[in-house]
Amino acid sequence: MEWLDEYEKLVIRMDTPKVVVDNAVCPTATLVQVDSARKRGVLLEAVQVLADLDLSVKKAYISSDGRWFMDVFHVTDRLGRKLTDDSVISYIQQSLGTWTKPSQPSALEGLTVLELTGADRTGLISEVFAVLADMDCSVVDARAWSHRGRLACLVYLRDEDADAVRVASIESRLAPLLRGDSDACGGVVALPACAVAHADRRLHQLMYAARDQDRAFPTPSVSVESWAERGYSVVTVQCPDRPKLLYDVVCTLTDMDYLVFHGTIDTNCGQARQEFYIRHADGSPISSEPEMQRVSQCLQDAIERRSFEGVRLELSTPDRPGLLSDVTRTFRENGMLVAQAEVSTKGDMASNVFYVTGTTAGQAVHQSAIEAVRERVGIDCLVVEEHRPQLYQKTQADDRDDRNGGGIGLFHLGNFVKRNLYHLGLIRSW
Repeated sequence: MEWLDEYEKLVIRMDTPKVVVDNAVCPTATLVQVDSARKRGVLLEAVQVLADLDLSVKKAYISSDGRWFMDVFHVTDRLGRKLTDDSVISYIQQSLGTWTKPSQPSALEGLTVLELTGADRTGLISEVFAVLADMDCSVVDARAWSHRGRLACLVYLRDEDADAVRVASIESRLAPLLRGDSDACGGVVALPACAVAHADRRLHQLMYAARDQDRAFPTPSVSVESWAERGYSVVTVQCPDRPKLLYDVVCTLTDMDYLVFHGTIDTNCGQARQEFYIRHADGSPISSEPEMQRVSQCLQDAIERRSFEGVRLELSTPDRPGLLSDVTRTFRENGMLVAQAEVSTKGDMASNVFYVTGTTAGQAVHQSAIEAVRERVGIDCLVVEEHRPQLYQKTQADDRDDRNGGGIGLFHLGNFVKRNLYHLGLIRSW
């Protein structure tokens, strides 16, 4: 029995990820290295922890060998600084070192989430919150994304506001609003909040389920190529860098049932280049051109959903009944379309962030509309920030790489590993 106990301890140690957080390797970023047995979904969980902490991934290297993997991330805070807060470093070590999920589920105890999907239009969010306010429902938290004329929204209510009778009434009143005048599907689903493990991932899944096959405007650069000699499909993403970009890409690949075996991520001058070597869960690469196109389109959609151009409005004010209904009604009355929303409450304070455009997505918001919002909520309660994302510009070197086949990185895997270990500061020379 003593021998068996020691064996079990060895197995536990082997299955427990080894996490290193190092500020000495790189002069401009903090290195986070995770080594462990390869398990499905661990890459997404690692990226999710970093994204939830609002950290920017400047460089990353992903590699696996059989059952083992090593993920290396060079991260900074939102201001581009190395990590110095001991509580943040400790949280990373504890979360990644045990694969325990963040403490979100406990915070959602006693809550019910409404999943709303439908055809988006100006004022729809306002109408949704007006119905909930009219039914005396207190919104504890909410997330909403709008993309290509579709809306996905998660609204968290207290259980006492979401009994079976009231939920049925909410569904009957919101369903016609979400369907609108179109034939597109839309509706309301009520679930225990703990059933939604991660809000952003669930929003991606809802938008993916209702994706539009049409492509009517420019998209980020995503290519999917075959590397038959090594049995991989190679996905390359080139687009302006932004917060949570890596999470959105890895989340989409995971939910489409692909495994990432190797990859590199690099950012420079506001542009991001990500390269992933993937296979199906059964170990086979992508085998058809239509499937390659589907992966490319789904990744482009995932990137665009949070690539926002417009005005960011951050509202911090004491919470009160009908607050969201009043604020979003002001948006509607002044011709503002809510592209994204992040609503949260803590104690008696409400912290709401809205990303808004004109009545047409991408249209400028008039200053008079912003002033009307200020008058309604209070000048000191509103912070306004304009967002104008960069456009990706291909360089002559990129064109030369594409012509030579180098754009997808089809080179000997040994050099691939050594090159990236060198660039990430893990070896001196190769």
